[in-house]
Amino acid sequence: MDQQHARPARPVDHEVIIVGAGFGGMGAAIEFGRLGIDDIVILEREDDLGGTWHVNHYPGLAVDIASVTYSYSFEPNPNWSRLFAPGAELKAYAEHVADAYDLRGHMEFGVAVERAEWDDDAGRWTVHTASGAARTARYLVTATGFLSQPHTPDFPGMDSFAGEVIHTTAWPDGYDFAGKRAAVIGTGATAVQLIPEIARTARELTVFQRTPIWVVPKIDFPIPRAVRGLFARVPLTQRAARVVNTSLLEVLMVFGVLHYRQAKPGNRAAALLAKAHLRVQVRDRATRRALTPHYDFGCKRPTFSNSYFRVFNRPDVRVETGTIARVEADGIVTVDGTKIEIDTLVLATGFNLWDVNFPAFPIIGRDGRDLGRWWREGRFQAYEGITVPKFPNFLTLNSPYSYSGLSYFTTIEGQMRHIGRLFGRLRDLRADRFEITDEANARFLARMTENLASSVFYAGDCAGARSYYFNQHEEATLLRPNATLTALREQGRFPLDDYRYGDAAVG
Repeated sequence: MDQQHARPARPVDHEVIIVGAGFGGMGAAIEFGRLGIDDIVILEREDDLGGTWHVNHYPGLAVDIASVTYSYSFEPNPNWSRLFAPGAELKAYAEHVADAYDLRGHMEFGVAVERAEWDDDAGRWTVHTASGAARTARYLVTATGFLSQPHTPDFPGMDSFAGEVIHTTAWPDGYDFAGKRAAVIGTGATAVQLIPEIARTARELTVFQRTPIWVVPKIDFPIPRAVRGLFARVPLTQRAARVVNTSLLEVLMVFGVLHYRQAKPGNRAAALLAKAHLRVQVRDRATRRALTPHYDFGCKRPTFSNSYFRVFNRPDVRVETGTIARVEADGIVTVDGTKIEIDTLVLATGFNLWDVNFPAFPIIGRDGRDLGRWWREGRFQAYEGITVPKFPNFLTLNSPYSYSGLSYFTTIEGQMRHIGRLFGRLRDLRADRFEITDEANARFLARMTENLASSVFYAGDCAGARSYYFNQHEEATLLRPNATLTALREQGRFPLDDYRYGDAAVG
């Protein structure tokens, strides 16, 4: 695909189609705007922007990364009410960003994308939606997020349950648990936030736990109005707070998780902190034993809470570790024959990442390559976590090896750098087609594989974690095994010759 003489390309409906109006999709749109590319449409299946912060609004929802870090570095928000802001503030921040960068006019809501296909002769993508419509674009960007496809367990008898079933991604606002016997399935980060809220009013609460989670103390507090005013008047102070918080997260992530083999004492110290937190907060020894993970810290994403463990001291709250055998009209039966009668079943069962989220819909590239099938039948891979061989003019923001650091905004901003450098090269060449080479992709994959060998995922004991970090090949290909600064630097300095460039229409 060498650079050729310019020739008229077949017309397209849009220069860029972005799928997803969450923070990733908005970040990509902002970067294209900086590049002077304005013919952009952002297709969103939900009825408003914000991604996970629009879909999720269950009680207790809050960010689990300090708010000064969980935001764009170039668009700080001095008005966070707490160090760990509630979900409604993240939704409001997303709306602010859309307005500040004039993105709403590019968004179309209630548009579910079902399929995308590359036409090599025409040099364009065709995107098919659930309405039966199709539209074309020179470039396709998927920003469907890592947590976009909810997982609903298929226990025998689920359809027979006579009570209310609520998935955390479809929360009925104002739902009242007063007088109800409730059950929560799942003990991930969402459940850790939600369970204390349900326990406040429910008559009884049973928590079905398959795998315990590492929980460390949450240093959270309201941000004083004077500090918020200082952040607004002197932005440098908020940037300094961001640097401090990012550095602490970096120590936890890089040394405790990614460099486990070299820094095992640090990982052990984090586990001891979590165990001490559990011991202080839970009185009953058997309950503490049930809530203690039997895998290394970091194998499964840990979380922060000061209220989760304390809930299990209540006489009306219990943790159930028995395997669920079936669901009946009035309750849940475990394999040992125990039946727990309930009125409301809450599914905090997370998301299906590897089966249907990578990608979120079928994407067919050059020579008929099906991206999802290629990943699942081979290895999950993406150059710099953003491009894939045989998928010209395609950027996948939620992809293998893309997640850098503990704040998703680190990933977004790194990918924005990549887009800026790549499209700057296209402009310099007066080209409008790019594709990563097989050789460059293979080199990146080999380097990521080598770096991960020292991580807790491979050097530690993750056998009992059941972590979404691992795909169906038992590879931990979600996280990019680099320090945050390294990942950001590489996204802005990757070798331009790792790509092939040319005219869009080559047929």
